[in-house]
Amino acid sequence: MSATETSIQTLLARRRPGHALEQPFYTSPEIYQLDLEHIFYKDWLFAIPACQLTKAGSYVTLQVGAYQIVIVKGADGEVRAFHNTCRHRGSVICKSREGKVAKLVCPYHQWTYGLDGKLLWANSMGPEFDPTAHGLRSVALRDLHGLIYICLSDTPPDFDAFAEQAAPYLGVHDLRDAKVAHSSSIIEKGNWKLVWENNRECYHCSGNHPALCRSFPLDPEIAGVSADGSISATLQGHFDACAASGAPAQFLLSADGQYRLARMPLQHPAVSYTMDGAAAVRRQLGRVAKPDAGSLLVFHYPSTWNHFLPDHSLTFRVTPISPTETEVTTTWLVHKDAVEGVDYDLKRLTEVWIATNDEDREIVETNQTGIFSPAYTPGPYSPNWESGVIQFIDWYAEWMERALPAEARLAAE
Repeated sequence: MSATETSIQTLLARRRPGHALEQPFYTSPEIYQLDLEHIFYKDWLFAIPACQLTKAGSYVTLQVGAYQIVIVKGADGEVRAFHNTCRHRGSVICKSREGKVAKLVCPYHQWTYGLDGKLLWANSMGPEFDPTAHGLRSVALRDLHGLIYICLSDTPPDFDAFAEQAAPYLGVHDLRDAKVAHSSSIIEKGNWKLVWENNRECYHCSGNHPALCRSFPLDPEIAGVSADGSISATLQGHFDACAASGAPAQFLLSADGQYRLARMPLQHPAVSYTMDGAAAVRRQLGRVAKPDAGSLLVFHYPSTWNHFLPDHSLTFRVTPISPTETEVTTTWLVHKDAVEGVDYDLKRLTEVWIATNDEDREIVETNQTGIFSPAYTPGPYSPNWESGVIQFIDWYAEWMERALPAEARLAAE
């Protein structure tokens, strides 16, 4: 048990419900490291939409804390993930963020691996060398209806419960028939929890997101989570109409609060995230028959929130870089046969969320700067507008309390 584990448990024990966290949770390198070790290194993380890997040999690389990962599509069509470090002397194998290769070749001594991770060639290693013992180390991977998740733990937690509940919601969006129309990565100079807190409420939207507010409703029920689980009659009517058209919509929050699925209405008469509210893509991605079904909002802590619309879909990936830096990657998905300039205009498709992401970046960075002040003390969340933030902070605190050693919990009491 480390002193840091005792310290974070003490901070958690004195946390005031319904209030922001104390300063160290957003600034401390030691707490950031515990976040990596107990959350990002142990749980399932959204990585990429599967359609990003278009052909055999297509790969992407990711960095999660200290880990380098490569995700590659095999000749058999299977997507696999490996630690992006050579089994010889540890060099990074794939140095680019994405690319296409026939084989995975280490640039240092040219050890050569197949797309399935097996070591195919290693020069001058002697007669006793066994190549079958030196394949790339695999990383657990699941393909959830076209969404690739990975887990760095050697003993991944259960994924099936989430997959089974998400399947009927995601299935109608046919993400395996998608292609990437655009992808954008930005660095927000703020702790990853601040990025999530900002995402989980629209209290700030009217004063900061003029483009998004043309389509996203200024209704706390859309972004929030009611304490008693109640749903208004208007929202329930929307859920029922979507379900009747074949698009599951009912609000679903996991028992531990880690993930939520709900098909929420947009601001009438908008049907998509565009400046005029009209559909962004003429060739629809998926089989959502109700044009005004709104957006299937899916979050899965700690790594992703998503918007799945009748005409196109968006994925967002949250990757912590340092105690006060977070990468947010947004990917716009359209039907694989949709033609840019014919079925959609790229600027029109992306402009709302490009603007919104940049506005959120500034909000998070301003928030982080203010938290650095010695005068910062945790203030109360709005129970009406920030119930989603309360839900996220409760999830985080409960997760860390369970993850920390029992000795730390006893020492904090």
